Amino acid sequence: MTHEDGELDSLVRARIRALRLAQGLSLEELAGRAHVSQSTLSRIENGQRRLALDQLVTLARALDTSLDQLVETAADDVVINPVIDGTRGQMRWPVRAEPGLSVVRQRLTEPPPDNPSRMRAHPGHEWLVVLSGTAVLMLGHRRVRVETNQAAEFPTMLPHAIGADGGPCEILGIFDRDARRGHRPDGRRDGSDQV
Repeated sequence: MTHEDGELDSLVRARIRALRLAQGLSLEELAGRAHVSQSTLSRIENGQRRLALDQLVTLARALDTSLDQLVETAADDVVINPVIDGTRGQMRWPVRAEPGLSVVRQRLTEPPPDNPSRMRAHPGHEWLVVLSGTAVLMLGHRRVRVETNQAAEFPTMLPHAIGADGGPCEILGIFDRDARRGHRPDGRRDGSDQV
């Protein structure tokens, strides 16, 4: 077993125990859910029993997670550097999220356009959380102020735009797959349709 394999093995065992405790399950309860003996589960958690793939699949299911999440390793790059989009006055930090979702932290400095012809509309759904400052969400002709620590949720088929109000603001934007395609920097959804 290599050093990396040993680290992954320890990580998986610690993750099983942490998930069990976080869900308030005793060894006996999780063992029952996973159809293994309590002593087998104890030995798995303590490193006294070899990890078998079939048991990991069953344990993941019993812990309401997936095998991929159970054995996931930390990315080499845990620090995310911003991507600067000067034309939009945005600083974006792409954050990895669940499949199909994108999470982006943005720094907005400009107000949103108030002309609906300059707003985007596309399939999907978006959520935003204002981390600092005040954001303005334009939904067609409607102007919505979203203050620090407030959130907004809206379908992206409405013409929409987001900007800052009275100074810079930072937001956390969450996009489903369709909404993310609608916000590609080139303004195209699939390489052929103009948004």
